[in-house]
Amino acid sequence: MRIITGIARGARLKAPRGLSTRPTADRVRESLFSILGARVAGRRVLDLFAGTGSLGLEALSRGAAQAVFVDRATAAILRDNAAHTHLEEKARILGSDVFAAMERLAASGERFSLVFCDPPYRRGLWERVLTTMDASPLLTEDALLVVEHGTDETTMPALSRLMRTRSQAYGRTTQISIFEPAVQEDSQNEGSLLGEL
Repeated sequence: MRIITGIARGARLKAPRGLSTRPTADRVRESLFSILGARVAGRRVLDLFAGTGSLGLEALSRGAAQAVFVDRATAAILRDNAAHTHLEEKARILGSDVFAAMERLAASGERFSLVFCDPPYRRGLWERVLTTMDASPLLTEDALLVVEHGTDETTMPALSRLMRTRSQAYGRTTQISIFEPAVQEDSQNEGSLLGEL
């Protein structure tokens, strides 16, 4: 596993052994960041269930401003990978429960414009993150929330603020869904991923 492009291009990432971590495949990351394109630059990133940190570190390599990585099981690997890619000055690692970390970040007034969520499949975790984010102040008005889930996980939770603007399957098991805050009726829809498709 490696960083695909940007200032850390080609840097290889460590993956934990003996854990149920499922890193996002290079081809899926390449496709995802092709979809996101220039919208990564300057963003403040939150990488939930970060695992190896491949999504957040790829974003930093491509010009994201800062990233907070959250994963209780892989904090040491995340620190090693941030150091190996020379991106540690822009990275903050939280080795804690994802939902507790989200609550603390929201309470401290932090906001993010690009969020990655790549939890273990079929445990109801991505739905819980969506529901939490839908009611959370963590997202900026122009935020992008990228969720990786199983292709057989099709039940969407009821959302009042977020809407899915793109969904794409990769093979038989992996699906990427992108959510954005719903555009208000008196606002311009310019620049949304929905408008670009």
